[in-house]
Amino acid sequence: MLQDLVARYGPALVFVNALAASLGLPVPAMPTLVLFGAMAALHPASIGAQILLVLALAVIASVIGDSVWFLAGRVYGGATLKTLCRLSLSRDTCVKKTERFFGRWGVRVLTVSKLVPGLSLLSVPMAGAVGTPYRAFVAHDGIGAAIWATLGLGVGVLVSRQVDWLFAGIARLGHASLPVIAALLALYAAYRWFRRRAFMRKLAEARIDVDELYALMLGETAPVILDIRSDEKRRLDPYVIPGARFADERKLDEIVAAYSPKQKIVIYCSCPNEVSAAWMAKKMTEAGFLDVLPLKGGIDAWRDAGRTVAMLQTQAGDDHPAAGQSTPRAA
Repeated sequence: MLQDLVARYGPALVFVNALAASLGLPVPAMPTLVLFGAMAALHPASIGAQILLVLALAVIASVIGDSVWFLAGRVYGGATLKTLCRLSLSRDTCVKKTERFFGRWGVRVLTVSKLVPGLSLLSVPMAGAVGTPYRAFVAHDGIGAAIWATLGLGVGVLVSRQVDWLFAGIARLGHASLPVIAALLALYAAYRWFRRRAFMRKLAEARIDVDELYALMLGETAPVILDIRSDEKRRLDPYVIPGARFADERKLDEIVAAYSPKQKIVIYCSCPNEVSAAWMAKKMTEAGFLDVLPLKGGIDAWRDAGRTVAMLQTQAGDDHPAAGQSTPRAA
């Protein structure tokens, strides 16, 4: 029965699954490729003959879906990455890693991005945002999709016996297997949901909002403001909160040594979830700093509140470039 279903609908299922995955829907395509590869090895006469067709369909679907995000990046620039950042708490750090990775390797990163969780969906719109020619994008993205699909099908061939045993076990359980699988998926979803809620509650307890920061900047002792966005993000959005100094959270020891633990420090990034800023605030607190807070909403919240932003400037001989010293605009 399963053999007949895979033989008839397998190629279409792989195409739809690969397209949905490349569009960012929560439907991983790799298990489908592994399943088809396993079935092709178990039934070479009926299903194995379709394996090249499935490989081609997976590549075409992937490039089509990625092209949508590429064009979104080309048209909307950094706003596309912000949209992706809002979808998940983990995307903030993923965005920053992707920006740095892309800044180092350029469009070549697309040849391996599908093999790294989270990297593909973020590097594709970044390729559009930085002005990569579409022909170069399709060439590198197509190579990456071919490597990814070939790997998935190949793994399926290698583990075909284990897959056969798995389906034999499911067949023995009969209809009882469906509730078990559904229950496991529900438990996993609940676990992720509770983790998200707990993190958001903890994040909300230790933040400073735009109005509080603005009031502090007008006072006699202004706080130290650290911009921890990546260099690639600053090139896409070359504005900062006035007086902000750049910091790289990967060089935490240097940052800790550069400032007094008694100084009030405010950290911001570009993602609404402020995950990177919250992480760095936590690490600096653990290092002995007494008053370190992430900015609620990051630089986007500052800009949305109508506050002044400054163009980037680099101070000669300064390891931490600073923004132009603009005066905050009165409310």
